[in-house]
Amino acid sequence: MKKYRPNAGIVLFRKDGKVLLCERVENYPKRWQFPQGGIDKGETPLQAAVRELREETSVVSVTFVASLQEPLRYDFPPEVKNRHPERNNDGQEQYWHLFYFTGQDKEINLNTDEAEFRSYEWVDITQVPQKVVDFKQKIYQIVVDKFSKIIQHYLQT
Repeated sequence: MKKYRPNAGIVLFRKDGKVLLCERVENYPKRWQFPQGGIDKGETPLQAAVRELREETSVVSVTFVASLQEPLRYDFPPEVKNRHPERNNDGQEQYWHLFYFTGQDKEINLNTDEAEFRSYEWVDITQVPQKVVDFKQKIYQIVVDKFSKIIQHYLQT
């Protein structure tokens, strides 16, 4: 039986509809992703999302908009599993959340205690799947399909 690490994924969008995409510090191709991180014991996926967003980007000026009803899973390829043998997981089970950014870009600070990202950019959500590593593309496409409609509706109200 496969073992999946519980994880909270965050899609952050701003008033022009663009989403925050971050570039990981590791040197490998297509190292862009949405903020994400593990869910601690006793924490809800939403609480973990808020914490991870703050820890990874310093962003706290957000309004919660929506969550996907079901978690999405992906498996790590062997090279990722071998790079992090201490994790002892076959992949991640991600609980995705959508937030509206109410702050300004100066709030974003990637130079955190345990920096995971080297840079960020605001992109059209439809561009995201082709910018992420291959093993996450299917999950990201589902997230994009579900959240892009919600973003459009949110910005029209």
